[in-house]
Amino acid sequence: MTGDDRARQLLIVGHVPSKNTRRLRDAAAAAARAAIEGDNVRVVVLNPFETRPAHVLAADAVILGTTENLGYMSGALKDFFDRCYYPCLEHTQGLPYCLYIRAGNDGTGARRGVETIVSGLRWRAVQAPVICRGEWDEDFVDRVAEIGAAMAAGLEAGIF
Repeated sequence: MTGDDRARQLLIVGHVPSKNTRRLRDAAAAAARAAIEGDNVRVVVLNPFETRPAHVLAADAVILGTTENLGYMSGALKDFFDRCYYPCLEHTQGLPYCLYIRAGNDGTGARRGVETIVSGLRWRAVQAPVICRGEWDEDFVDRVAEIGAAMAAGLEAGIF
C-alpha cells in the first residue's frame, strides 16, 4: 500500500471459555485471513476483556462471538459492551457486524441481548447470526469459518 492508504480492519471479539469456543473463534480468524488476497485487510482477534474502545473505533467491521450463559450473552461480551458503548456510540454508526453464538439451548436470549445493544449503537448486521445450538457438532466450526471468510472478503471487495 502506498500514500495514505490504510489496511481495512476486521475485528473479531470472541469469548472463548473452552477449547471448542476457542476453535470457533480461531476458525473465523483463519478463514478471514485465508479469504484475503492482498494486504489491504488486517484481522485483529481479541477476547472481550482485552478489547478497548480504540479497537472498535479502528475497525471497519466486527465479528462478535459469545456463549449463551443463563439465557443471555456471556458476561465477558456484556463487559465489552459496557466499556465500549458510549465511547463508540457517535463514531461507529453503520459499522458492519455479524454474530455467532455457541448455545447450549436455543440462543434466543443471547441473540436478543446482543441485537438490542448493537441496535442502540446503530451497527449494521451484514449476515444472519450463526447460532450453534445443542450438543457440540463439528459442523459448527465450518459455519463460523464461513462468516469469517465472508466478512473479510466483503471488506476486501469494498462491499462494506
